[in-house]
Amino acid sequence: MSDAPTSPAGHEVGLHAGVLDRLGQEIVSGTLAVDSVVRIDQLDERFGVSRSVVREAVRVLSSMGLVETRRRLGVRVLPSAHWNVFDPRVIRWRLDGPDREDQLVSLGELRRGFEPVAAELAADRATPDQCGAMAAAVMQMTVHAKSGDLVAYLEADKDFHRTMLEASGNEMLAALSSVVAEVLSGRTHHDLMPRTPNPAAIRLHGEVAQAIGSGDSKAASAAMAAIIDEASAAVRETKGSGRRS
Repeated sequence: MSDAPTSPAGHEVGLHAGVLDRLGQEIVSGTLAVDSVVRIDQLDERFGVSRSVVREAVRVLSSMGLVETRRRLGVRVLPSAHWNVFDPRVIRWRLDGPDREDQLVSLGELRRGFEPVAAELAADRATPDQCGAMAAAVMQMTVHAKSGDLVAYLEADKDFHRTMLEASGNEMLAALSSVVAEVLSGRTHHDLMPRTPNPAAIRLHGEVAQAIGSGDSKAASAAMAAIIDEASAAVRETKGSGRRS
């Protein structure tokens, strides 16, 4: 059976996402330099899409602080100081650029500031279901590491961190799960993690899950900090070895 045809609305959304990704990547990589100005009609012609598609992409970029629109002038690229660097799409575009390793180090430092705190809180607040979900995620990480399925390993890893952040009982910390997910995805997609996941990293995830399950807040925080330190060290080692995606 053939696939159903794409609806006009769905086609429009697909075009918008494509234009948004292309422009976002060009801005964060510096291909479109700071203070450079482009006109909407130039973008229409370049991408071969309707003006409404381009305007929607520009609207989203403006909401992220990447550009500003000026009447009778066009769309101006803003300096990085204006960017919403917590937006998962901005993180993804930066990881697609030439400074991805530096971005991962920066994100590792950010994670060091909130994930150990979340683990500490989770030791007091996690539900039995959340404890079970974290333990299950660690088991899946172990299985997929042995089989060499890095995509499935990544999904289990993201599930672990998302559940842990939600288990903190703090909605602000839970909202940062998308940031962590982009960090983990970026390492995998850009070949910035070991080809075989480090058994020590999996063991540390198990220690976090066990400490949270037993209500040991200090041990949970310490093990989570060790996970982030191990990940940052792996990025530095991979960067030094010259591996690239």
